[in-house]
Amino acid sequence: MNAFGRRARAWCSLPLLVLPLALAAEPDPVEAVGKAAGEWVKTRAETVRLQSEWSAQRELLEATVRAVQERANNLEAKRDDLKARTAQEQDELEKMAARNQAMSAALQGTGDRLKALDEKLVRLRPSLPPRLSAALELPYRSLAATELPLGERMQLTMTVLNRCVQFNRVVTHGEEVIQLPGDPEARALDVIYWGLSHGYALDRTAGRAWLGSAGPQGWQWEPRPDAALAVAKLIAIADDKAEPEFVNVPARMQHVGANSNP
Repeated sequence: MNAFGRRARAWCSLPLLVLPLALAAEPDPVEAVGKAAGEWVKTRAETVRLQSEWSAQRELLEATVRAVQERANNLEAKRDDLKARTAQEQDELEKMAARNQAMSAALQGTGDRLKALDEKLVRLRPSLPPRLSAALELPYRSLAATELPLGERMQLTMTVLNRCVQFNRVVTHGEEVIQLPGDPEARALDVIYWGLSHGYALDRTAGRAWLGSAGPQGWQWEPRPDAALAVAKLIAIADDKAEPEFVNVPARMQHVGANSNP
């Protein structure tokens, strides 16, 4: 056989070899459908499972959202109520602060006025009757303190004023040790005070009398020997040792802006 014949037979036998190879490579339709059905079943089952889980979780989430929303509403209501109360309390605090400031200013003014009054009382002390001045020694000494609390200063000031008012309303009589002008030593005499205005001192042994009154330099005793009998009678009436009657005794009248005249 020549070469041409051999080529022709080779070419004729080639389709026979290719056909079985092509038939062997083609997939089985039934198997493919089975695999696809299996995948679909798995996908469907997974889808159903996910849908079931999502349904359960959705109900839980919706319930959680409702609870959170309700709590948020409650918190908002509490916030609004708290803001309203806070605003009211803030307004009250501002009013209280204003009142406290006004009271502090009033207290400061009261303290200043009390200090000014105490200074006047201290200047007035030398003009008080000696018996009253001695009785007020402790209050006056306490008022001299510079850093005295307002309440204590008020109490001491009222003590001095009340004692002065009380002394001025009555006739005070008793024995008293006084220092008379011209005498080297103080001595005990019968003394009677006619309120805060004036007083009389009597030396029964010597038969001498003195008129006491407030002068420019404070309380002073002026000798009045002519009034010894009248002063003795006045003291006897005050002690209920004589019948009440009118007694002429010397006195000193003082006018503002004028000199003192007996």
